[in-house]
Amino acid sequence: MMMLEDLFQSYVSVALMVGLICILISFLSRSKDETREPPGPKPLPLLGNLLQMDLKRIDCSLVDLSKKYGSVFTVYLGSQKVVILAGNKTVKEALVNYAVEFGERYISPSSHDFSGEQRNGILFGNGESWKEMRRFAVSNLRDFGMGKKAAEDKIIEEIQYLIDVFERHEGQPFSNAKSINYAVSNIISSIVFGSRFEYSDEEFKLMVTRANENLQLAGSSSMQLFNMFPWIFRWARNRMRLKRNVAENRNQMKRLIGRLQETLNVEMCRGYVDSFLAHKQKLEDLKITDSHYNLDNLVSTAVSLFAAGTDTTGTTLRWVLLLMAKYPQIQDQVQAELSRVVGDRQVRAEDRKILPFADAVIHETQRFANIFPIALRHQTSTDVTFQGYFIRKGTPVFPLLTSVLWDESEWESPRTFNPAHFLDKDRKFVKRDAFMPFSAGRRACPGEGLAKMELFLFFTSLVQRFRFTPPPGVKEEDLDLTPAVAVTRMPSPHELCAISREGIQNE
Repeated sequence: MMMLEDLFQSYVSVALMVGLICILISFLSRSKDETREPPGPKPLPLLGNLLQMDLKRIDCSLVDLSKKYGSVFTVYLGSQKVVILAGNKTVKEALVNYAVEFGERYISPSSHDFSGEQRNGILFGNGESWKEMRRFAVSNLRDFGMGKKAAEDKIIEEIQYLIDVFERHEGQPFSNAKSINYAVSNIISSIVFGSRFEYSDEEFKLMVTRANENLQLAGSSSMQLFNMFPWIFRWARNRMRLKRNVAENRNQMKRLIGRLQETLNVEMCRGYVDSFLAHKQKLEDLKITDSHYNLDNLVSTAVSLFAAGTDTTGTTLRWVLLLMAKYPQIQDQVQAELSRVVGDRQVRAEDRKILPFADAVIHETQRFANIFPIALRHQTSTDVTFQGYFIRKGTPVFPLLTSVLWDESEWESPRTFNPAHFLDKDRKFVKRDAFMPFSAGRRACPGEGLAKMELFLFFTSLVQRFRFTPPPGVKEEDLDLTPAVAVTRMPSPHELCAISREGIQNE
């Protein structure tokens, strides 16, 4: 019996020895790249690198760290390890050349509140469901006019409603935030739902207000702490309000979709929702029940399109009007170009090529305002070696767009509003490689074409009609460009005067 025990122990010892040797050989055989993870500041237990972060402007803290640790580095947000991508070349290489490897969406605790249990739609989805929803959305949004003349006509019609609102203030100071958001939201609404809303529609106003408030709540310090320490900050007041807003907007979206479903004509789709419902019905008629075309995916996608189509363009328009009031000499040049080239007629999308200075002002606003300092968070879909560093599958990755749009090696005066960034020596518009406000790669904004058309038509039409100035008694240099705290960089609350240029010319 003792001999058998001794023999068994010998076998176990040999097996352990062989196992250890195999592990050692496997470790030693790994390439240098596979063991070299991105550098970064040393984290503290539990806190990670929290003490090195400004929770109100995390992007600025990360830009500072990139100067020490390079364009690919690691930080710990609490106990969560995150890889940061900084600089134009690195961000573009990762999102475009390694699109699949860096193409998953990271679902943080706060984005989980946005997406719900299903984690579907085009914003927070992953896998085959996301691929199919994005393909269907891009295809159908294009069919319903995104970036085409049909969308141009809708934008020009909406511009007149916005002009009417501005004119009612008769040159007196007012906040243009809500009216601009309503106007821009109506463009995406007409494409998604097939119709616009009146600015006085209470249901519409609530939906726009909640969508904008959610971005402010999600960017608050308490929500940043919730992402790092969800077990401590799960009952934070801002989080509770965010969850309530998201739930109310989803319920409101379901009611809107329900009304469209009651009047659905599959032979004559009015917008994206109709097209989705028609396709869903077709699959059900074919007895295909395991498709991605379900109500949850439709609601999630419609909510995302509505919020994204409202905030980024609306926020950029608010920035550009504020910048015109702060830099009247630049506004003079835009208006002189419009008067010389277009005159009093309605500006059209095709005029962009003959209005290079106006185009440069819009692009410079997008660059300078830096609406999305950090692109919506990515996650690696597989182990990947990138720029000599090994990054494991499932690692959250933050593309730092601030480091691209304000890259000191790419822009002559990155922290200054300077339309000359987009003009050559002959004052012709010139594209810049480091212009990336819509992100890049497979997760880039699907509404980029529509947003560009909206910005150009809204901006030129408004500056053609009005002179934007600070309120009486406020100097141009005193206008504050400090952004409000939010997920996106929106202007702090302010008032401007929109003075009719027709009245100025008649005086």
